[in-house]
Amino acid sequence: MVTGKLKIYKRPNLQNPRLLLGYSGWMDGGDVSTGTVQCLVEKLEAEKLADIDPNGFYIYNFPGSMEITSLFRPHTKIKDGAIKSYKTPSNRFYYSRQDNLILFAGKEPNLRWEEYSNCIFSLCDEFGVKMIYFIGSVAGLVPHTREPRLFCSVSSPKLKETFRHYGVSFSNYEGPASIVTHLAVRCTQRGLNMVSLVAQIPAYVQGNNPKCITAVTRRLVGMLDVDVDLGDLQVISDEFEKKLSEAVQEQPELANNISKLEEDYDNEIFNNEMGELKHWLEQQGIRVD
Repeated sequence: MVTGKLKIYKRPNLQNPRLLLGYSGWMDGGDVSTGTVQCLVEKLEAEKLADIDPNGFYIYNFPGSMEITSLFRPHTKIKDGAIKSYKTPSNRFYYSRQDNLILFAGKEPNLRWEEYSNCIFSLCDEFGVKMIYFIGSVAGLVPHTREPRLFCSVSSPKLKETFRHYGVSFSNYEGPASIVTHLAVRCTQRGLNMVSLVAQIPAYVQGNNPKCITAVTRRLVGMLDVDVDLGDLQVISDEFEKKLSEAVQEQPELANNISKLEEDYDNEIFNNEMGELKHWLEQQGIRVD
């Protein structure tokens, strides 16, 4: 227990469970991070396990324009003069005993990262978690008609061989760090393993992106060896792509740019992920360019 900030409601018997993290905010483009975790919570009928008390971890009154300050403030709903709801950031853990999986959906803290991280690690200690996954998303040059690219960073080089087999690319990045990187660094110090999986999704698609949520969830359940039926999500995903493609065709310049993105994407996949096939075809005298 960490100074009362971590509140554990149940203590189920879990055997070396994995922990999956999702965060709203910086790396939640298309709601892929929180959407994927929420999807699995519902599909696995996961039960509430614990909460992190948000008090002291967040800035509510941030100076600046209304567009900026609104990102920090609690959300409220008022109807006919009566306050119906007042919501502060939520940081909740769920568990699926059958799948030996703990799931977490939260908001990246603004303050006291060390204490916040201690809440995560305290729960790991309580239930014997040795492996932590983070799923996130950022905007990139990816067409909506293709699968999002998945980039990976690991807390220890020894994990690279494992995740190389899942067809991910390893990240190259320099810039501001997130709570996810902070956790990964501390995992190394604590003898835990952590992998960060970040999907690159279409920058020109705003708001919730069901196709990317479905695609990322499908890849993630394969890594976690979790059996879930994603048929209903695929139907929603296909309908979303169809409507988006129809809207794109009404804007010729955008359609032309997306066509170029598709060509670049397909060439990259073929050159990088099908290199051996390309080499074999060339040996047979078959040109592929």
